[in-house]
Amino acid sequence: MPAVPAAPAVIVHGVDMARAALAPGRPVTLLSGEGAGFYAGVGWWQAVMRAACADFPATEMRDILDCGSAAGRALQALRAGQSFLVLRAPDAIWEDIAERAAACGGLLLREAPPALDLAQAGAARRLGAWLGKK
Repeated sequence: MPAVPAAPAVIVHGVDMARAALAPGRPVTLLSGEGAGFYAGVGWWQAVMRAACADFPATEMRDILDCGSAAGRALQALRAGQSFLVLRAPDAIWEDIAERAAACGGLLLREAPPALDLAQAGAARRLGAWLGKK
């Protein structure tokens, strides 16, 4: 089973923000906005990740899709190969999906890690410090 991503997390809401988070060349965990797995879907998230990572192939990166409370979307994401997910669901549902994630080599988290949201005012200026400058 993969370990919880240790690199600082940055919330990105699209490919331009993902590229901005990858540009410094520091290890980073790209995190979707809360519930993005529900309202935007795993296909959108994986397309954003592919596009951004194509421009920064040397940057060490993991990504986490936040599915909010949408258990069905979390299962869909697992089937699509998404390894790291956040799901806020009742214990019995969460445990079932966590077992399925582990069987696929993935990891289900109950909550998102602390993160810098690039949609917040001034976040882009704080990105280098958040990631730790080289």
